[in-house]
Amino acid sequence: MSEIIRKDISEEWAHSGIIKAGDYCFLSYCVGNIGGTIEEQINGAFDQMEERLALFGLTLENVVHMDCLFRDVYNIPVMEKVIKERFKGKYPSRKSIQTEFAHVGGSSGLHFQADAVAYCG
Repeated sequence: MSEIIRKDISEEWAHSGIIKAGDYCFLSYCVGNIGGTIEEQINGAFDQMEERLALFGLTLENVVHMDCLFRDVYNIPVMEKVIKERFKGKYPSRKSIQTEFAHVGGSSGLHFQADAVAYCG
């Protein structure tokens, strides 16, 4: 296997935002617009995902799988609307999970997070 490359590193959180290993990139903890509406947070997460993908010259079109975490899983239709707008028919496989986020702000804070795998070979 080729070299493993880590980018968007947070020493504070002991976390890499994107890692390239072989033909795949792994993204985690994509969030944005925390405290905004669920649609704003979903768009913010995909904005951050796009920024990280761009570090390797990739786009949302390269995403092959996403794990989508919700505070309220009944917001899936909002996410589906945003995915249709942002992924333009190049949809990844995905699963959706409801969770209590351990994040500052509690129930008025983080409502959506996405993790992803992108093909970069």
